[in-house]
Formats: sequence, C-alpha cells, structure tokens
Amino acid sequence: MFLLRGCRHSRMGWPMREGKHSYQVCLGCGIKRLFDEKKFCGYGPYGYDVKELIAREQAVRMRQRRKPA
Repeated sequence: MFLLRGCRHSRMGWPMREGKHSYQVCLGCGIKRLFDEKKFCGYGPYGYDVKELIAREQAVRMRQRRKPA
C-alpha cells in the first residue's frame, strides 16, 4: 500500500527574529514555528504567517495571566 505523507518538518533552519520574537522555518516546506532562545527549541503550533503565530502566543499568555491562581 502506498501512503502519501506531507513534510515532517525535520529540517528546520536557524532561528530568525520578527520584532521581539524568534522563529524557525522548515527547509522542506517553508512552514514556520516560534522558537525559544533560552531553551533553544521550537514551541507552539506550525503556521505560514509569523504574525499570526505571534498573535496566537500573546493571546495564550494573556489568558494565562487572567486565570486566578
């Protein structure tokens, strides 16, 4: 049986900056992922629009701050 598969994003480029945020680009398909420079690893969902990924992450942080401890 032949199974079609997409990119596995195993070849990520070096981190780049967009304002205060860092991200990596998959060398196979061009999809992007946010990058934590302190932990030196990617995190969060993949997406083609960096500004959308940044906005999504900021929304998550705002929700975490609003939750009562």
